[in-house]
Amino acid sequence: MWKLQPAASFERARKRYEKKRPGELAAVLRNLDRLREHLDALPDCRAAQMGCLHFEPHGVWAIDQHGPSKVRLQETRLYVFPSGGDWTLHIITVGNKNSQASDIRLSAAFVASLPSSS
Repeated sequence: MWKLQPAASFERARKRYEKKRPGELAAVLRNLDRLREHLDALPDCRAAQMGCLHFEPHGVWAIDQHGPSKVRLQETRLYVFPSGGDWTLHIITVGNKNSQASDIRLSAAFVASLPSSS
């Protein structure tokens, strides 16, 4: 069973999104729940495939906001890192297309700072 481990950078970004973009935050968190269920059913996390899942450098995954919604949502990504050795899904940050490059850099630095990034 995969456990979620939010990073401090995610907690800061989450507070901002709760105020400014609650619909987008709800959408990516809903897709995170779907991903977690999907991972629980797989023998190896490297086999994960979903329409809302994108693979970024350094083993980081980006979960987008796509899914059922009555309104058009801003392009949003939730950056996570699966640590298969201990079945932890690290939740790194959330951002939009404007912050994508810096979010990926932050995510890569986060992964590099983990004791073992496997």
